[in-house]
Amino acid sequence: MAHINLLPWRETLRKKRQKDFGMSVLLALILTGAACGGVHFFIEDMISYQEARNGYLGQEIALVDKKIKEIKDLEKQKAQLIARMNVIQSLQGSRPQIVHLFDELVSTIPDGTYLTKLAQDNDQVTMNGVAESNARVSTYMRNIELSEWLESPSLQVITSTEKAKGSFILKSKQINHNTSEGGQQ
Repeated sequence: MAHINLLPWRETLRKKRQKDFGMSVLLALILTGAACGGVHFFIEDMISYQEARNGYLGQEIALVDKKIKEIKDLEKQKAQLIARMNVIQSLQGSRPQIVHLFDELVSTIPDGTYLTKLAQDNDQVTMNGVAESNARVSTYMRNIELSEWLESPSLQVITSTEKAKGSFILKSKQINHNTSEGGQQ
């Protein structure tokens, strides 16, 4: 038995092992490729899902931005309306002031004096008029000083000509009782 040649059997076994090894490598490559493909498709699916979520968030953010812009526009309109309301309230509060001014002008003007022009800028009242004498203008200024609704008379110009005995320009300040007495009339 010492003369049995085992080389063909070993050769066959070696070829079978090489073939099995090749099949194992091929199977491993196929499984690795399938696993890589599966991971690739899984990651692509996750990416597309996240992109869809990002798109949805982008749409919602655009809607919120639009609502924020509308809110800012509404706040601007609100501020404008409040400003208008404040102007209307101040006008309502100052409505009686003009009545008191005209009443005071009538009650303070002395005989022999009349006004030709009256102008008002805020609380500054400018009166142009004609008086029979300078003493009448002085009396008018004293009456304004004693007035409840006018104060600080200031004579700007006084002229005497043959036509007009004493033309004058007198400035005075109107007293606002709304601010000084808390709005009581």
